[in-house]
Amino acid sequence: MNIVVCIKQVPDTETQIKIAGDGKSIATDDIKWVMNPYDEFGVEEALRIQKDKGGEVTVVGVGPKRVTESLRTALAMGADKAVLVEDDGIYGADPMAIAKILAAVVKPINPDLVFLGQRAVDDDAGLVGSALAEFLDMPNLSVVTKVELGEGTVKVLRPVEGQTLVIESSLPAIVTAQKGLNEPRYASLPGIMKAKKKPLETKTLADLGLTAAGKAEIKALTPPPSRAAGKTISGETPQELAANLARCLRDEAKVI
Repeated sequence: MNIVVCIKQVPDTETQIKIAGDGKSIATDDIKWVMNPYDEFGVEEALRIQKDKGGEVTVVGVGPKRVTESLRTALAMGADKAVLVEDDGIYGADPMAIAKILAAVVKPINPDLVFLGQRAVDDDAGLVGSALAEFLDMPNLSVVTKVELGEGTVKVLRPVEGQTLVIESSLPAIVTAQKGLNEPRYASLPGIMKAKKKPLETKTLADLGLTAAGKAEIKALTPPPSRAAGKTISGETPQELAANLARCLRDEAKVI
């Protein structure tokens, strides 16, 4: 079983995000960068399938040199090798452009399965998996919480509005991982030491005959408006509290 996992490096979810001076990107000073949490589910599922079916797991990332840290994390978890498409200015690029770059790397690997997170926690676009499937001409199985492999097929579960869809596809296929698919492992100390010796190939856009040009561009970023101070509702009895709350909702908030 030949499996590829595409990962993105994103700011830690506890990072305080600030808008950069250009007004359309984020300030990257003092940001802690980590592997996108949804991509961790993809790495873990790939490793579980490899343990059951054998084969090789390759992780692929696109971005500046710092993305190497997240690729090494995946290698420390147990992946066999990694590929970085290095470009200092590519973070925040059009998801379609990123998908095209990933397709150029993934296609020669000839994978049976490709995993991605169902979305990245920084831009919440959720587009790269579908676009990659289009570029690679593979079925796209998105927002998946369970994966079962058959003879040349894959069956997945996708939650939707209180129900569960059961979808089956031929291989090769692309799967985007949702929370609940598994519980990602932590990298062990032996795994971290082994990761230093595992192959990590670096390519450039020029090597792939591509540019980072996309069709969408961020024109401006603005912080959310400041939240107004809350108001305490007073009252001596439950009935008085309820009456005062209703009055505030009607006369001040004007929502009833």
